[in-house]
Order: sequence, then structure tokens, then C-alpha cells
Amino acid sequence: MPGRAISAIARIAFLLCGLISLFTAVPYGMLRGIDLPVQSEWVVFVVALALVGVFSVVVGLLPRSWIAKACRKHGSEEQLFSVLLKLLGGFAAISYLVAVVAYLAPHRWNLNPQLMLSLCPMYFVRMTFDPSPLTVCLLLAPLNAAVYGSLGLTLGYAWLVFGK
Repeated sequence: MPGRAISAIARIAFLLCGLISLFTAVPYGMLRGIDLPVQSEWVVFVVALALVGVFSVVVGLLPRSWIAKACRKHGSEEQLFSVLLKLLGGFAAISYLVAVVAYLAPHRWNLNPQLMLSLCPMYFVRMTFDPSPLTVCLLLAPLNAAVYGSLGLTLGYAWLVFGK
């Protein structure tokens, strides 16, 4: 039973992180950098967020047996999903901290907007208006964590399937 619980939790987390990644791509697609202080290649951000989101949603919706079959050489189903959940959680925790540090960084640090947009997809909110610390900690940083959690899942799954 614990294996099924971990599998169910993992699949729900994959699905939610993928949907949030797709949701985060929408403002990038709508803004296209028009009203932001820096112009960038917005298409790259939209495509990357969309690909990672679609992959996570697909993995969240695939039958457990297909995922286990693709990663058969990596132990039991419980081990497989716990590894993927750990990667998702690790990437999410690090990106949550990056989002909070990016918000708390003083303006005199002159953070490179291109770099910050790639590290923290919700950074454009800080560039366009100044959200409250509560908004950052409860909304923007968790959204950023979900996006990078989805990326962690994608990289982990690719490593399990194609790695040695």
C-alpha cells in the first residue's frame, strides 16, 4: 500500500507542477517583453516552460505500469517514484529560495534580468510592479518552485530512462 500512496502522490505532484508550468508560460506569451525594462527572446521562455509543463502533465497522466516499464532497471515502482519525487522536491526547494532571494535582493545589485528570468520565471512580476513579501512567499515563490520542480522531474525521468 505505501508504494501506491507514493505513486499517487507523485503523479498528482507531476500533474500539478506541469499545469503550473504551463500556466506560468501564459504571461510570457502575452507580454512578449513589451512593457518590461529589458527586451529578450520571450519565445525561448515560453517554449521551455511549455515543453517542461507538457512533459510533466503527460508523465502525471501516464499509467503507472508504463512509467515503471520505461524505468524497469531502477528497482521497484516505489523506489522509482520516490526518486522522482525527491528530484522534484530538491529542484522546487532550491528554486523557492532563489525566488525569495531575488525578491529580497536590493536594487543596487543590478541583477541581470535575462539571468533572473531564466532562474526565476516569476521574476517579471517583480520587474513590472513591487509585490508584497507575503505575495512573494505564498504565491510567486511556490509558482517558481513548481516550475523548477517540473524541470527536476523532466531531467530525472530522462536520466532514469536514458542513463546507465
